[in-house]
Amino acid sequence: MSRTQQLAVERDALKTIVKLTNVFEGIASMRISQTKTEVLQSQQFFNELWKIYSQLRVDKLFHFGRRQTDDFVDKELAIIITAEGGFSGDIDQKLITTLMQQHDPKRQDIIVVGHHGAVQLIQAGVAFKKYFSLPARDKNINVQPLVKEVRQYRSTKVFYPTYVSLMNQDVQMVELNVAVQERAQTDENLQEVISEETYIFEPSAYDVVAHLEGSMMQIALGQFILDSKLAQYASRFRSMSVAKQRSQKSYGELKLQYTTARRRAQDERLKEMTSGIKRSAQS
Repeated sequence: MSRTQQLAVERDALKTIVKLTNVFEGIASMRISQTKTEVLQSQQFFNELWKIYSQLRVDKLFHFGRRQTDDFVDKELAIIITAEGGFSGDIDQKLITTLMQQHDPKRQDIIVVGHHGAVQLIQAGVAFKKYFSLPARDKNINVQPLVKEVRQYRSTKVFYPTYVSLMNQDVQMVELNVAVQERAQTDENLQEVISEETYIFEPSAYDVVAHLEGSMMQIALGQFILDSKLAQYASRFRSMSVAKQRSQKSYGELKLQYTTARRRAQDERLKEMTSGIKRSAQS
């Protein structure tokens, strides 16, 4: 194969890559637009509920029935929410790094949401208890299997990506079981603490906190998954934008090389034809 033909093949391959990255960038942009509106609309409601929930305090004897069951696990549960596929940019690697910086297998179990995170943990040699697929839908997300797992543990931390801007995503860690705290561990700012000492609960503080905890678990986990998907779409968009720019630059360079090589080959052929004509005329 001549140099010109080889450059033509490489040029056409890069042109295909440019088209593909442009398509993936467009898909990510569309999903961002669809998900962002829903996330922003739900965040205000979620933040208000979380504020109330995080201020609740009950005494150390209250464990929501966890210690009364045989399946109670006296460990911390870490839930990490990642992408389902590999087109998630670099945000999943940041999540894994953040988790590994504080992970202790003796005191902590891991549950993974998203196939990509499960693959990365396996490659890193890190064991996890369970894996759940990332919900395909952005509405009516079923988190009951996760809630069931959370209720078996002493405490839970959730690691998930958050959307800061189109070109910037961050990693967030939230302690889910905020309400299960002794009064001695509460904030010194007592007017922000909701307890039996400051409020009247009907039928009882335990009933109110137990109901609110169950509701907040479902709302919080659903919100974390939705936030994660928005961040993943943004990270994917950023990665595809960078890939498209690089492929466009490489395509332009190869196109120039191909044009130069083709012109050089044409000049060589023209010289050979001219030389042949001159030799024929002389003979």
